[in-house]
Amino acid sequence: MIARRSSLVARWAFYALLLIVFVGPFWAFAVTAFSGVTLQPGRLLMWPEMPTLENFHYAWVKSQVWRYLLNSVIVVTIGTVLQVSVSAMAAYALARKKFRGAAVVSLLILCTMMLPEEVIAIPLYIVLGKLPLLDISLLNSHAGMILPVVGWAFSIFMLTEFMKKVPLELEEAARVDGANEWQIFWVVILPLVKPALGSVAVFGFIMIWDQYLLPLIVANREDLYTLPVALATVRADETMPPAVFVAITLIAMAPSILIYLAMQKAFNRGLLMGAVKG
Repeated sequence: MIARRSSLVARWAFYALLLIVFVGPFWAFAVTAFSGVTLQPGRLLMWPEMPTLENFHYAWVKSQVWRYLLNSVIVVTIGTVLQVSVSAMAAYALARKKFRGAAVVSLLILCTMMLPEEVIAIPLYIVLGKLPLLDISLLNSHAGMILPVVGWAFSIFMLTEFMKKVPLELEEAARVDGANEWQIFWVVILPLVKPALGSVAVFGFIMIWDQYLLPLIVANREDLYTLPVALATVRADETMPPAVFVAITLIAMAPSILIYLAMQKAFNRGLLMGAVKG
């Protein structure tokens, strides 16, 4: 009985430690953002002192966070939809079709995951400055921030592995019933990999939302800055109150947390499908 109680106490102590480690920093951020006192170096607030929303009002109105938030929402919404759509179609071709050079194409897609963003920054700037054949510039535009993230190798690779697990008999039965290629893809394949689509959408949303280098390369005008770029700009402003900067950071974190909570079920199912074969 004593040994069982000791084990239970140790387990709850471990859970409490994990809670402090993972939730503690977020709690400190929230407390700071809602506090109306001037922060002192080395001082840790455990509860808001002089609770106020003035920090968020300052961030929203005077720092014009709403504009940066709107830019981020536009880029991440269109970018995520296009990324999932293009990745699903590319994965369908790689997983269900046999064509010469498929292995080479898969290898080239995987190779793009091995290149850090800094390596392709200059070539990307040159290409976006003057698109080949079209002779148009995508700099200082939302399109320039969206198009480079549409074909994400991780999404294509993940969906390809999921689609390979769909039984071939289902596709053959659909062909016998007269279904064309689009109907097989839309009606047969996609519903069976819906959890994987949810996981890919969550990963893609977070990846695009956290993009810093790409918007920094594309946008030279402040009115086109996304939140990550705006955060770096605000951080360099020595006149900005620290509590306001923390409030802006919380605003930047909120959409990713909300999207994960909203799609948590599909996200977890997608990860579980990837761990279980058959």
